[in-house]
Amino acid sequence: MSQLKAALFDLDGVVFDTEPQYTIFWGQQCREFHPEHPGLENEIKGQTLVQIYEQHFSGSLAAQQPVITQRLNEFEQQMSFDYVDGFTDFIASLRRHNIKTAVVTSSNRPKMQSVYRRRPEFCSLFDAILTSEDFERSKPDPDCYQKAALRFEAQPGECIVFEDSFNGLRSGRAAGMAVVGLSTTNPADAIAPLADIVIPDYYSLGRLGDSLRQTGTFAALLGQLQRLLEVAR
Repeated sequence: MSQLKAALFDLDGVVFDTEPQYTIFWGQQCREFHPEHPGLENEIKGQTLVQIYEQHFSGSLAAQQPVITQRLNEFEQQMSFDYVDGFTDFIASLRRHNIKTAVVTSSNRPKMQSVYRRRPEFCSLFDAILTSEDFERSKPDPDCYQKAALRFEAQPGECIVFEDSFNGLRSGRAAGMAVVGLSTTNPADAIAPLADIVIPDYYSLGRLGDSLRQTGTFAALLGQLQRLLEVAR
């Protein structure tokens, strides 16, 4: 029986409730440069900036990449980084129980500098932070989560992924890990086929099972997450 060793978190929509802000930004860019493709801003969620450029802003639009990058840098400097409800309590409990924690994000290091400035405590919440520069292939490829597991010398069956985007959920699935979907970005029924469970926030983890509702202990929650590992195998 596998034991839970590592909890791996996407960033936007999973740690921070920032996806609505990015939807606004990319909606503006996509309407300007791709008016023929309504809803493109939703399709690119979970992709790196390089991947977005290669797939949607190359060729005749390549000259616009520096313009968009400048706009994005200015936008991110003004963003608010509010934690998803219950996240800080949840991750503190994981760490008290010696569960390794990592951020596995398609964001790049310049974007993360904005995070660190706004949230000086951020790095202390995690044992590792992996950004787009740390893996060769973007979500939905499993490369990023496989590399995160290697950081902790953990097997896929010892890891749980927390994701919100379709690409991210598919990445966790492809890595052979248990997947918790957060309905912060997409409707719960839309992401349910790609997740072992779906939650709106981390407080709702306390309502996952009868045993947890009765005991209210984090040990019971660990037991529930442990069962997810077995289901996902």
